[in-house]
Amino acid sequence: MNFALFNALGNGTLGLMRYLGELAFLVRDTAESIWVAPLRWRLLLRQIAEVGFRSQLVVIVTGAFTGAVFSAQTYFQFHRLGMDSAVGAVVAVSMFRELGPVLTALMLSGRVGASIAAEIGTMKVTEQIEALRALGVHPIDYLIVPRVLALIISGPLLAAECIGLGIGAGYIVATKVLGISEAYYMTNMLKFTTERDLKMAMIKGTCFAILIGFIACAEGLKTSQGAVGVGRAPTQAVVIASLVILISNFFLSFALNIFFPAGTY
Repeated sequence: MNFALFNALGNGTLGLMRYLGELAFLVRDTAESIWVAPLRWRLLLRQIAEVGFRSQLVVIVTGAFTGAVFSAQTYFQFHRLGMDSAVGAVVAVSMFRELGPVLTALMLSGRVGASIAAEIGTMKVTEQIEALRALGVHPIDYLIVPRVLALIISGPLLAAECIGLGIGAGYIVATKVLGISEAYYMTNMLKFTTERDLKMAMIKGTCFAILIGFIACAEGLKTSQGAVGVGRAPTQAVVIASLVILISNFFLSFALNIFFPAGTY
């Protein structure tokens, strides 16, 4: 009997459980540091500028062109059915619930997640983390907490920026380029877009930011094998974070629609 398949499945399962355990311990240590240790405000503000302010260009381009092309494609399909005025509602709801938070998170995982993993991984292989411990500085307080908090603060704000620009670009394309009536477009968009959609977007943006922060930091902290490991850590951080975002988005969408049923605000 060939046991190679069972060995592969067993090793994969054990590796996944070990990874989830390491991630859980990192989350626990970070939460404890946030609660107990004094917050390093200078490091936090520096990370907010790096994570939030410097990511705006990527978010602006992503949100604007996604909203514009989604508005055009929706119009091309709805125009055959005589439903041009419904384009605004579909674009707005889609940007709030799915496209805005997910695309912002994927852009952040590529830009910020890779940077965090590479930076912490370089410190790990050059023994700078051990030097911090020798100086009496807890690496979690100094490295992890500012980055995770910066992502938690910046993630929802960037998602909101992406959503706003996507809806604005979609409005311009639909009304100025494709000739949809502005009155009908705005009326249906405001009618079918509620505070419920905004809550879903902000919750998703926060959850995705937390996932990116912890996954990137975990990949950086477990870096080994010198330059090879430093080169591998950002790639693994981006791939794992992107897959986790897409998978968790599926379950979050169902959970949030149950928690915020239709007709609630």
